[in-house]
This record gives sequence, C-alpha cells and structure tokens, in this order.
Amino acid sequence: MRQTLPLLLSLLFLASFLPTSLAAGSEGGQDVNPDESEVPFSVVERTTPSQDGTSWSLTVQLDDEAQANGTTIAITTQICLNNGVCNPPEVMESTAEDGTYSASISPPEDHSYVNWRVKATYEDESTENFPQGDWYKTWSTCYFEDGSYGGIHADGDGCNVPSSGEEGEGLLPSIGIGVVMTVLVCAAYVRRQ
Repeated sequence: MRQTLPLLLSLLFLASFLPTSLAAGSEGGQDVNPDESEVPFSVVERTTPSQDGTSWSLTVQLDDEAQANGTTIAITTQICLNNGVCNPPEVMESTAEDGTYSASISPPEDHSYVNWRVKATYEDESTENFPQGDWYKTWSTCYFEDGSYGGIHADGDGCNVPSSGEEGEGLLPSIGIGVVMTVLVCAAYVRRQ
C-alpha cells in the first residue's frame, strides 16, 4: 500500500488538470466547424461567438438525399467553463421543419465555449455521430486558455461580458479540486494506518 500511495497521489494531481487539457483540443478562439463535403447536413445559421447569458442558436439543413431516405438528426451540446470543467452533454430539443433542425441554449456566466455535434439516425435505425468521437466548437466572447484570457470581452486578467458583469475565475477552481482530492486521500490513508 505504501508504494501505491505516491502513484495514487500523482494520478489525482494530474487528474485535476485533465478537464483543462481536454478543453484545449483546438486552438483558442478558432471555431471548429463541419466539413460540409463529409456530413449529410449543412450549417444554415450558428451564433458565433457565443456570449454568457445570451441565446446561442444552431440551425442545420439535411441534404436532399438524406431527407429523401428518411434520415433524422439530433443535436447535442455541451457547455465548457473557463475553469476547465465541462457540463454533461445534453441532447437538445430541436424543432424540425422540411429537413431543417434548429436548437438554442443560453450559456451560463464564465463559459469558455459551446461544444456541439449531430447524431444522424438513418432509415434502417443505424446511427452515426458527426464528428465521430469529438465535437464541433463555438468559442465564447471571453475564454481562458493557456494561462490568459482571449476574445472580444477579455479584459486583462478576466472577462468583462456585458450580460454577466463578473470576472472569470480562470484555472484556480480546477487546481483547488485537485488539492482537496489529494488531502482527502491522504487523510483516508493516515486514518487507515
């Protein structure tokens, strides 16, 4: 047990940075969009950049062939915050009319970006995600990445978003979670001894 404790503590410490590392999958401020030659839909409208407390909307249009063969789609979103934590993915209630699907959400204060993807269900009930295993991304008007803030509402070491009026917290909350986890594991180990 004594040999595994340092390994366990190291893993917990590294895990505290995991959400921030995963959030940095694309270059900050550069939206990730579908290559319309590789998907059965096209983006008709998308709010970019997203803004705290302001409606973010997405409208996609199924291609004629996809509409003709009975394909339907579902839009899933995930909000990621400036502290590196991402909310669980959420399948959006979308309105569908003549192959056009629309969905909207209102991002919370201090969000970094909106992840989104499309799940196509084909006539034979098989499904396919676009993109596969990843997300398309719409960055916010103020995001924290690589130790600094960026975006049109970045204000030095925080955010000055008109709808929120509060500064972002940056990386500190995720570091705090790692420290708390480490202390709890050490306390459990000491108690067990």
